[in-house]
Formats: sequence, C-alpha cells, structure tokens
Amino acid sequence: MVDAEVLFTAHRDGLFRYLCRIVGQEDARELTQEVFLRVARTEVPQIDEGGRRAWLFRIARNLALNHVRDDRRKGTKVDAAHDGSAPPTQALAAVLREALSSLNPVDRDVFLMREVSGLSYDEIAFACQLTVDAVRSRLHRGRQQLRTALAGSDGYRDGSWR
Repeated sequence: MVDAEVLFTAHRDGLFRYLCRIVGQEDARELTQEVFLRVARTEVPQIDEGGRRAWLFRIARNLALNHVRDDRRKGTKVDAAHDGSAPPTQALAAVLREALSSLNPVDRDVFLMREVSGLSYDEIAFACQLTVDAVRSRLHRGRQQLRTALAGSDGYRDGSWR
C-alpha cells in the first residue's frame, strides 16, 4: 500500500510545474497542497506507478479547472499583464503564458502534462479522460497552435528566440 507521503515525495515537483503553467506560482503551491490533502483523505487506488501518477494529475487538473473557472466568475485575471520592462527571460515567460492560455484548456493540459511533466500518452489519456489517439491529436494540434502564437511574438523567428 502506498501512502500520501510517498506520493508527495515522488510527484510534488511535477505536479507543481504543471500547475504553475496554468494558475501561476502562488496558486500552484496551494493547489499542490490541496491535491495531497485530498489524497490523504482517500484510499490510494491499487494500480501501477504510472496509473497512480495519472490519478494524481487528474486530481490536479480538476482542481486547476475549478480554480480558473472560479477566477473567471470573480472577474480575476489569472495571469498578470506584462508591461515590457521585465528582463528577457520574464518576457519570454509572459509570452509563453499568453500563448498557452490561448489554447483550448484540454489541449493545454495535454501539452503541459507531456512536455512539462513528462507523462506518457496512456497517463495523459487517463488523467484527461481521453483516448490515446485523442491525446496524440490534441498534442499535435496544441504544438501547432503554440508555434503559430509564438511566431507572432517579438523576438521569436524561425523557431528560435533572438
């Protein structure tokens, strides 16, 4: 039997990185804690490690979706606007956040789970309640849309940052 502490140690960083891209660093800390509070209150399913990781990401994704929905209802903007005075790495982060927010939420989640957190297609399919073929399709579409969105940004030319 696996307990919440073992899962926390093994998966907190990946969950936190995933949540940061959706809700920002401060809210990601709170949501990461909430994931593991929920895990501590329930019985961890008796499935393999990949299945448990997918299960954790499903919890995190649902919490993030609820958080974004609540912020929209309150009229709170999740990402702060970029004013152009930040260093280049912060400017790049702001452009990337904006490009990610322009994606369909499911496409964004599939992309982040794969590229930021390294989940397998099977794990993403479980976490997002999709088929593996749908994951492939959404990942391809998300990558194309990000390329298009980033190509229109200042400093991004021919697939590289200048």
